[in-house]
Amino acid sequence: MRLALIAALFLAGTALAPATAQQTNPALGSRVDKLEKEMRAVQRKVFPGASPQYFEPEIAPPQAPPTPEGIPATSPVADLGARVDTLEKELARLTGEMEQNSFKLRQIEETMAKFKGDAEFRLNALEGGAPAGATLTVPPAAAPAPAPAAAVPKPAPAAPPAAARPTAPSGDPAEDGYLAGYRLWEARKYADAAAVLKDVVAKYPKHKRASYAQNLLGRAYLDDGKPAMAAEAFYANYQKMPRGERAADSLYYLGQALVQLKKPVEACKVYEELQDVYGATLNEALKARVAKGRTDAKCA
Repeated sequence: MRLALIAALFLAGTALAPATAQQTNPALGSRVDKLEKEMRAVQRKVFPGASPQYFEPEIAPPQAPPTPEGIPATSPVADLGARVDTLEKELARLTGEMEQNSFKLRQIEETMAKFKGDAEFRLNALEGGAPAGATLTVPPAAAPAPAPAAAVPKPAPAAPPAAARPTAPSGDPAEDGYLAGYRLWEARKYADAAAVLKDVVAKYPKHKRASYAQNLLGRAYLDDGKPAMAAEAFYANYQKMPRGERAADSLYYLGQALVQLKKPVEACKVYEELQDVYGATLNEALKARVAKGRTDAKCA
């Protein structure tokens, strides 16, 4: 039976080859039809300009009918098998590209969701609201301030090297003002240091040293036994300059100030915010201080 069918295929010529092949192997013909339909659907969805080898154009010039040339080089079944292989490979390639695009789209959506969350938090902070999932209660400056807890460590901020603290003006008033405030803080003249640092922040809010000065202002209040004022200063640095070089430090010290104010729950929320926003960029020293702060506040 098989030899008779093959002989009939050869005698029919190329004009009747596809029809005969489909009659010989109807399952193979069904696969071809199914794959061609799927390929057209994928092409219309993803690649509108796909190769005309697989997809007929909307408008095409009329073609002359093919001229039979005798016995075909290969059997119709082999031709259909080659078409099926080609279509399956092309469909697999397009499916892989679609999966890659879907993965990249999910990554973009996750990044945008995180960015939206950060933006909403900062907008809520600027408007005086509380961020979602964490209520940061910053007490007013007029609240009574208890004495600083003796167990709370007070690591000194990164001090500029001796060569970076000239006695003569450097020509940059913001830099000179910050260094003057730092020297006063270093000499334990906290009130004088606070006055100088507040002036630097007020006059040069866009300067690189503004974040340094605002953070050191909070340190001066904290070391002077005024944790409520320190909390306001630290929170203002994070609120107004979240990308400043001392914003992460200010969040850590805000937690320390809240611990001194007997508000460990709020302190734990601050430490969580610090990890969420700056966790990937924290240096090892600050990571260690945050871990100790969480332990001291008995955070879960």
